[in-house]
Amino acid sequence: MMISTKGRYGLRLILDLAKEGNGRPVPVKEIAKRQEISDKYLEQIISQFSKAGLVKSVRGAQGGYILTKPADEITAGEVLRAAEGSIAPVECCEIGCEHSDGCITFGLYKRIKDAVDGVVDSTTIADMLADAGISL
Repeated sequence: MMISTKGRYGLRLILDLAKEGNGRPVPVKEIAKRQEISDKYLEQIISQFSKAGLVKSVRGAQGGYILTKPADEITAGEVLRAAEGSIAPVECCEIGCEHSDGCITFGLYKRIKDAVDGVVDSTTIADMLADAGISL
C-alpha cells in the first residue's frame, strides 16, 4: 500500500495546525509556506478535512483553520481516510467480492488491512508530534 501525496500532505497539514495553531486560526498560506506545499493544493485537502469534521474555518482578518478536536483525539487513520478514502491494500477488503469466501489471497490482504488499521487508528497526531520531539 502506498499513501498518496494527498495523504502525506494532509498529515503534514494537520500536524502543522496542531503544532503551530495552539487554538488560534492558521491561514493555509502560512502552512503552505512552512511546509513548502502549494497553497492551492492544501486548499483542496483542507476542504476535504472540513467536510470530514477534522478542521473548521474561522473568517476574518485573523482567520484561518483550527482543529475541531485536540491533537490527542485525532488519529492518523482519520486524517488518511479523509484525504485518501479507503486505505485498504485492495478494494475487496472494504467491499468484498464474489470470490472473497474462497479466495486464497483474501486472508493475506485482510491481515495487511487489519495491521495498517491497527497502527494508524492507534496513533494520534499528538503521538506523531511527540515522536518527533515536539510537545504541545
